[in-house]
Amino acid sequence: MSGTLFIVATPIGNLEDLSPRARQTLADVSLIAAEDTRHTGRLLMHIGCKTRLMALHDHNEEKAVAGVLAVLLNGESVALVSDAGTPLVSDPGFRLVRAAHEHGVTVSPIPGASALTAALSAAGIPTDRFCFEGFAPAKQAARKNWLENLRSERHTLVIYESVHRIAECLADMVDVFGATRAAFIGRELTKIHEQCVHATLGELQAQVANKTIVEKGEFVIVVAGCADDHESPLEIDRLLRALADRLSAKDAAKVAAEATGLKRNALYERLLELKD
Repeated sequence: MSGTLFIVATPIGNLEDLSPRARQTLADVSLIAAEDTRHTGRLLMHIGCKTRLMALHDHNEEKAVAGVLAVLLNGESVALVSDAGTPLVSDPGFRLVRAAHEHGVTVSPIPGASALTAALSAAGIPTDRFCFEGFAPAKQAARKNWLENLRSERHTLVIYESVHRIAECLADMVDVFGATRAAFIGRELTKIHEQCVHATLGELQAQVANKTIVEKGEFVIVVAGCADDHESPLEIDRLLRALADRLSAKDAAKVAAEATGLKRNALYERLLELKD
């Protein structure tokens, strides 16, 4: 009989979010395969767990799988953890889980914290259908092309972004999706300096620029899907340009808001961007 591979969710910030079942599982298994053994070591020290650790990350996973499988096929159980949240959600572990299934090893999830579901729950944006897109490409040209492919997506979008590129990513989102698209930023979720902000993309961009949203920590961006009953960002831009040829920016934004049902302030900000 082989052991069980447990997929254990760990806290994304607040250590008290580790479930009692997860604590017990980490203590009971023979081995913990961790994305970063130093990071997981601190968690284990916090809960008083002395289970043996081994590294399993993007750069060694292909080689590490054989060693973990040997332990499992010897009848011992193993826990797979990432640095934070639920393993395999933009984290390593896919090769190990697939190999475990192929060898008839039982795979059992120990659910818990996830930045993806935490952000969705607080976003105030429809969650009945959503697409998780992971991290945006690092280079601007690739990122804008990637966003262009998502422009007409009707499902809510969930995107991870690093502190180093949050401003640039939001700027590209405004260019591609339009400043008026509803969105949400979850920063440092579950941590002391947590921020949860629901606004338009243009407003979020402005709040990052003026430091209302601090450029520190980890970010989850939730963006509303392209609505069937509203004009596309390109159509809104064309409307704003046409009105701006005849009216002041303030009046053009007011008329556009009445015509589209979108927020006047967001339309005004978008018009100023188009003029720039």
